[in-house]
Amino acid sequence: MLKQLWGRQIPVVNPEIYGNQVMQRPAIYRHRQHYYCNRCGQRISKQDCLPQQNYYCRHCLSLGRVSTLDTLISIPEPNRFPKLNHNPLLWSGQLSPLQKQCSRELLTVVKNGGHHLLWAVTGAGKTEMLFETLAYSLQKQMRIGLASPRVDVCTELYPRIKEAFTVKPLLLHGKSEMSYSYCQLTICTTHQLLRFYQAFDLLIIDEVDSFPFAQDAGLAYAAQNACKAKGSLVYLTATPGKELQKQVARRNLSVSYLPLRFHGYLLPEIQVIKTRRRELLPAKALDYLKKWFQAGTPFLIFVPKIVDLAPVLKKVKQTLPNLAVASVHAADEQRLEKVIALRSGKLQALVTTTILERGVTFKNLDLMVLAAEQTFSSAALVQIAGRVGRSAQKPGGEVLFFCQRKNAAIREAQRQIKFMNRKGAQLGGKMYSV
Repeated sequence: MLKQLWGRQIPVVNPEIYGNQVMQRPAIYRHRQHYYCNRCGQRISKQDCLPQQNYYCRHCLSLGRVSTLDTLISIPEPNRFPKLNHNPLLWSGQLSPLQKQCSRELLTVVKNGGHHLLWAVTGAGKTEMLFETLAYSLQKQMRIGLASPRVDVCTELYPRIKEAFTVKPLLLHGKSEMSYSYCQLTICTTHQLLRFYQAFDLLIIDEVDSFPFAQDAGLAYAAQNACKAKGSLVYLTATPGKELQKQVARRNLSVSYLPLRFHGYLLPEIQVIKTRRRELLPAKALDYLKKWFQAGTPFLIFVPKIVDLAPVLKKVKQTLPNLAVASVHAADEQRLEKVIALRSGKLQALVTTTILERGVTFKNLDLMVLAAEQTFSSAALVQIAGRVGRSAQKPGGEVLFFCQRKNAAIREAQRQIKFMNRKGAQLGGKMYSV
């Protein structure tokens, strides 16, 4: 039982049974007129009350309730891992010169116990750039966490990391079949970080811009809390938020840029097409759909809401009755089959929500975003644009945003892509001509 508490925090009602073997902190504490949760750092609402003037935390309730009746117990991380007399890295692939530079910069920061941002364009191969630092950290008996807000990213990372290293990783998420065990290398969702306390010498947050991490102050607190005071916190993203960019500007966070994909071409830039009337699928968009259909290349049509899928799909089918097209969303049980069908050519087009904004790769793709000024964040728009131009055969394509007005999110997405393209051009990157 005590081994399970190394670098962890567990709520208990009767901490006295553990005596002096564990550290103890109140699960919820009072500061001035308010109560705060020690697990997620968030303020407790006065409405979240229990009998006899006790309170519980609603914010992190999904991981089990903590209240003023609970104590968080933990044992300091001892780093009881075997000393390796070999290089644990099995991967024999080659990094590009730019990837190698970013890899070396990251390793230097981790050796010095610093924090770092790896700002790499979509499709740049971020995971492979971690390998050198992971191998070093494993050899130094450091405890490592590799976290992502998204379960699908964790489940994709796990077999790749398992295959690349001799040290077996642990996979933790809400639907995981694995139960927790003390392990040197943990791959988990950012929600699982709420169960760790000053555990990791190196904590890497992949896709730090994605939901729910970017919108949840409790998860950001959990990441800070899960990392040791002298540990390294590393952020990976193609679309850093304003707070991370401020930390870089203030030199509180070192940064590595990777502005080019493996094929050396610049990112396809966003073309904004303004529409006068408030219609979801304007005539201008239909003209492009006809062109793409005749060219025979695959394409995506992004819509802001699930309710927009059916009317857009109906209009597309009416306009192009011979087009092989379907719609897809997060709750679609055939989502994976439809993605495979688009890759294989059985489908030429998908009408989709932001579920396909990241984590999927298609060759020779074009895309459009309808009503781009509605609901989409700048990070989502950059990720959507990043679906295009990922193959060496066609390292570019059309990225069309239809909107009545250009809002702050669209402008920020354009700014970030242009910023990385300026850096890429300085390194010899060229724009692909559509």
